[in-house]
Amino acid sequence: MGTECITEPSGAKETKGPKSVRLLDSVKKYLFVMGSCLLLFAAARNSFHWQVHRIWGATGSLWQSYWDFIYDKLGRDNDFMFCFAAMWVVSGCVFWLANAFFMMLDITGIPQCIKKYKIQEDVQMDMQQFKKTIKLVLFNQVVIGLVFCYGVTWSFIKRGNSIGGELPSFHWVLFEILVFSLVEEFFFYYTHRLLHHPRLYKHIHKKHHEWTAPIGIVAIYAHPIEHLFSNILPPALGPLLMGSHLATALLWFSIALLSTTISHCGYHLPLFPSPEAHDYHHLKFNQNYGVLGVLDRLHGTDIQFRNSKQYQRHLMLLSLVPLSQQYPSSPKKKPE
Repeated sequence: MGTECITEPSGAKETKGPKSVRLLDSVKKYLFVMGSCLLLFAAARNSFHWQVHRIWGATGSLWQSYWDFIYDKLGRDNDFMFCFAAMWVVSGCVFWLANAFFMMLDITGIPQCIKKYKIQEDVQMDMQQFKKTIKLVLFNQVVIGLVFCYGVTWSFIKRGNSIGGELPSFHWVLFEILVFSLVEEFFFYYTHRLLHHPRLYKHIHKKHHEWTAPIGIVAIYAHPIEHLFSNILPPALGPLLMGSHLATALLWFSIALLSTTISHCGYHLPLFPSPEAHDYHHLKFNQNYGVLGVLDRLHGTDIQFRNSKQYQRHLMLLSLVPLSQQYPSSPKKKPE
């Protein structure tokens, strides 16, 4: 774990440029990210149309059968408890299963072959801080998580979100996830940036930034107020606004948890989304507040990052050669 910073460093010196240009770049970035996802899913659907049609969306499909079976056994007599339990259990299982590998790697160093993909190679994990982190993570997950799931379940029921019944189509789920990602980007960026205000940072967000070289579980290592309003509320707003089916919400929550775990894991692994942007945020504090980077580009809060070596590495690794070797850091200047 790196040295804790109490105040944020000063911003980048580069000129931000005209806001109209940054707005255009921001729109282009969002269209590129979302367009890439659309093309990927569309290509998969066109290539495997029969399989997709069989396992997604149609009555009698594999997933529909599984959902009907689980709902008939556990939820038909009590939608509220079924929705509440499903949200909390699925979220917890996804989080710990995703982090089990990274915790084993950080604690034992096994498998050794993965260590070369570590982003901040010269930083070692502090075991005392790790134990402290585990305690707060469990508190946030159990206490804050249960209260939040209860509130979201109540909102789901009042909103009329579907719990049982027919699953939505493949295309509709894809569309909803795109909307969710935009809603999350908006609310997470502004709540996160608000928490960096000096009056709030030292009381709330400073806890999360104790890790300048984050690990996976740091994703929910935060002051309970931050965890509630910045970590778990933004992903939940999309399904509530869209009136989504519970199954779609569970899929989205799983994607969001996997995404934030990878963003904090500290390793840039082959075929995984790049965690370089958020790792850089923990290193520098005043860059990359968002998830997708769209609003960072709009507000100029990624300028220093875009001029860094980490930005050159901010792409999906498609080979076994670490990006730190493909784009090596500049040698440090020797003192005169």
